Formats: sequence, structure tokens, C-alpha cells
Amino acid sequence: MEVFKIFQHSESYFEERNKSLSNRLIFHQILVICVFTFIYGMVMGSYHSLIQSLVAGLKVTFLFLCTLMICFPSFFVIQQVLGSKMSLRHMVIITLSGFVLTSAIALSFAPIIVFFQITGGNYHFLQLLHVAIFVFSGIFGMRLMIEALKYACEKKGTYPQIGVTVFRIWIIILAFVGIQLSWNLRPFLCDKNEEFKLFRTYEGNFYTAIVYSVQQITATKNSPAPESPPGFENIADSSGKLQADSNAIIEQLKDSLWKKK
Repeated sequence: MEVFKIFQHSESYFEERNKSLSNRLIFHQILVICVFTFIYGMVMGSYHSLIQSLVAGLKVTFLFLCTLMICFPSFFVIQQVLGSKMSLRHMVIITLSGFVLTSAIALSFAPIIVFFQITGGNYHFLQLLHVAIFVFSGIFGMRLMIEALKYACEKKGTYPQIGVTVFRIWIIILAFVGIQLSWNLRPFLCDKNEEFKLFRTYEGNFYTAIVYSVQQITATKNSPAPESPPGFENIADSSGKLQADSNAIIEQLKDSLWKKK
């Protein structure tokens, strides 16, 4: 499939994109992103229940597409102001290519997620694992987009050098938008001990939630002292009284023996 050529030959892929920019390719890219993110979301939500799995699949897909739609207009306008000669379609293809790679790498971790879920993975551990996977996948996706812009700048002269630097700032904005949107769409991964909820209304923010999850995993919990079984205190008191009575009897016997002597 044409969408996946970028995984093996990125430079030749960029060259082909400069020659032919088709709406069909854009459609295929969006389709791949939707399918991959939906499957990943289903795997994420399967930790709780089937309904949570389906809802999480839709939420992750919406998260990717909505984040892109919110942030892309600012990216395109700023690049045009900086003197970019790339067309709107060209920029859309480059941006979608990064999201395709991000979703593909994230989906490749699905077997690992299933393994930890089956072997009794802790809720907070799985939460941090998903965050780490999104960060790891996003780094590769954004790196691909930077390479595409550098190629357009150095080989084709259709993109300004300063635009690459500005794009790195745009990546930070993209990350913050994605984080805020994901926080409003929570829960994706629901604790087994909780009932299904379409949306959660807990106070706080994404960062405090991550810190709390880390604390739950790394904090050393002092095991409480074992409780005495019912009636144990009465038995202990009785044994103490018996010991005191026996000692008193022994003392009385000693006194009587000394008197006889």
C-alpha cells in the first residue's frame, strides 16, 4: 500500500510526493489512522469491559483526528507567512504521514499491552505504559515530519529553514492540545473496580494524575501488623493469670518447707 512506503524509503517517498499529490493518498492516510487508532483504543479499553473497549477505540480515533484539525490551521498559516512554497495538499500529506507512523508504532505495542493485562497488570502501571507508548510513538512521527520539511528545504527549496525551527515549537503546542483533549475525553483505561463511565468528572489535571500513578507504583507500603484472631486477647489474659497463680503456689510451698525445717 502506498501509505506504508514511507516506512522503508522515506526520501524516495518524499520525492514521489513532490511529483504526485493525490486526494486518494490523503484518504488512505486518514483511513489508516482511523483503523490503527481504533484498534489500539479497543485494546486499551479491553482491560475493563467490551463496552469500554468500543468507547475507548472511538475516543482514541477522535483524539488523533481532532488534535490534528485543531492544530493544523495554525501550522499552515504560519508556514505561509514564513515564505513556504508548499501547497496545502502537500502539507496535509506530510502531517498525515507523521500521524500514520505514530499510530502504526503505537499499534505495534498492542501485544505487549495484552500480555500485561492478562498477567494481572496493575491499573496505574498500565496507565503509565500507555502514556509512554504515546510519547514514544509521537517522537518518531514528529521526527518523520521534520525530515520531510528538511527535505523540502534542502533538496527542493520550497520550504524556509526557519520554518523547521518554528515547526518544533508547533510540535510542543500540538502535544499540549493533545494532552488537554485526552484529559477531557477520559477515561480511556478504566479501573476494573469502577463502573463504566463515558466521561469522568474528577478534579485535577493530566500531570497530577501521572504523578499520582507513579506514587502508587513506587511508594513503599508498610505492611500492617497482623491482627489477633478473635478471642486471642482473652486467652492471653487467662494464661497470664494461670502463670501468676502457679508462681504463688510455688512460693507458698517453699515457705511451708522452710517452716518445717
